[in-house]
This record gives sequence, C-alpha cells and structure tokens, in this order.
Amino acid sequence: MPLPDRGLAFASLERRRAMIMAQQTDIVLILGSGPNAPQAKAWPRAYFDRIVAINNAWQIREDWDDLVFPEDFPADRRPQNVLPSQRLVQADQFVPTQNAYGGFVYAGGTMAFTTAYWALQALRPKVMAFLGCDMVYPKAGPTHFYGTGAADPLRADITLQDLGAKSARLGALAAAQGCCCVNLSSEPSELMFQRAKASDLREAAFVLPEIRGMDVVLKREDDLGYFVATGRYWERDFGFDAQELAGLDAAWRALWSAGCGMTCAA
Repeated sequence: MPLPDRGLAFASLERRRAMIMAQQTDIVLILGSGPNAPQAKAWPRAYFDRIVAINNAWQIREDWDDLVFPEDFPADRRPQNVLPSQRLVQADQFVPTQNAYGGFVYAGGTMAFTTAYWALQALRPKVMAFLGCDMVYPKAGPTHFYGTGAADPLRADITLQDLGAKSARLGALAAAQGCCCVNLSSEPSELMFQRAKASDLREAAFVLPEIRGMDVVLKREDDLGYFVATGRYWERDFGFDAQELAGLDAAWRALWSAGCGMTCAA
C-alpha cells in the first residue's frame, strides 16, 4: 500500500548543519507522566509557547494548551472543565498526523511518540522539549507521577522493540523540519536527545543534527509497506516481520549516531 505524501517533513533530506535560536511561539513542552513530570509545575509559563500534555499529565499544570490521549483513556481521568483556549486531541486528529510521518508501525505505538508527531505537524515548533517521557521504569517505587501505573512502552508490541531507535527516528524527522528535540529530564532515558534546562530554552542555540541518508531508510519503510491507515495495527495479524523492523531500528540509530554523535540513550 503506498504511503501518503510526506513531503511536508522531508522537503530537504540533506541538511547543512544549522544553528537555530529559539524565538517566541517556537518552544513546545511535551509533558508526560513520568515520576519527574511534576518538576514542570514550578517552571514559569514564559519558558514555553505551548504546553502539550499526554494523558494524565494535564493534572500537573492548569495552563496546558493541548491534551493528547487515546480512545481507551478513561473518561473519569479526563479534565472536566476545559477552557476555550484549551484543546483535546484524540485519535481523529493524531492518527492522520501519525500517518503523514509514516504510520504507527514505524513511529512506535506509544503516546509519547504519537503526541510528538502530532505536535510536529500541528504546531511546527523550532524546539520540542520533553519531560516525563523517559520511558525507564524502576523495579520498585512509583512508575508515574501519580503512583504506579502500566508501563505502556514496555508492553509486548512489535512497534516498540527499540524505544531509543524510535526516538532517533523522531529526532531525525523533526530535524528535517527544522525542529530540535531536547530532553529536560536529568534521569536515565530512552530518549536519544540532547539534554537541556527549561530556563535556557529561550536563549540556547541548538544545533540541528545533520542526518545523511534518511531518504534511503524511508524508502525501506515504504518498500516494506507496513502501513495501517486506521492506526489500529494490533487488531489483526498483518504479517509484520520483527527482524525487518529491528533492521530499520538499527538503521535509524546509525543515522542518528552519525548525525549528532549520540549512540545510546542520553
């Protein structure tokens, strides 16, 4: 099955190394539910132009702008009072966006990545800053800021064999669009993004990685044809080959390593 036109993200695949300075309206916080997510509560709103919360993370700050959650997110965990300035983003919005960047099978079927790809298209940021999205879960103690919850990224899912590689793919596609991904967490992380401090985002000059050969890996994805338009890739056996997907993961890791020097989770 042919993939949709992804020219919006890949207009120029061979980018020269560029320096970008964060400007107003350019900085987006992607806020997950990891144990360190409440750190964001104390940060001045002026650090960010938009705050995108995932699932339960809307509880951390009242001034969130967008809340992204899946169909099975319980109704009693959703905000009951939504301001006119706030937006609820559900499958009818994020599935087409995910498809525009290749689909869930290649992007990784967990909400941290789904939310990031939605923000990349809908908000067109220059910087996407992540907190509470490390996807590293302790054997004891709280796994989420609200206590102990299901470690969704660790479930047995063929799209999540290598979380670091999925973050490398996201980082590469974001860079092709002129966006730098950074991690505001100081904890161990699956995200292969450079570390940053929230207080520095306005003034920091971030280097866009130079990702060479991305078109080759994207063609491999297209040739495999592991595209499910509904996004519901788990509903039946599509015959996805785990080894083929592992090969793609390795390719994304290699490209990211060559482009920015980060060979493993930062």
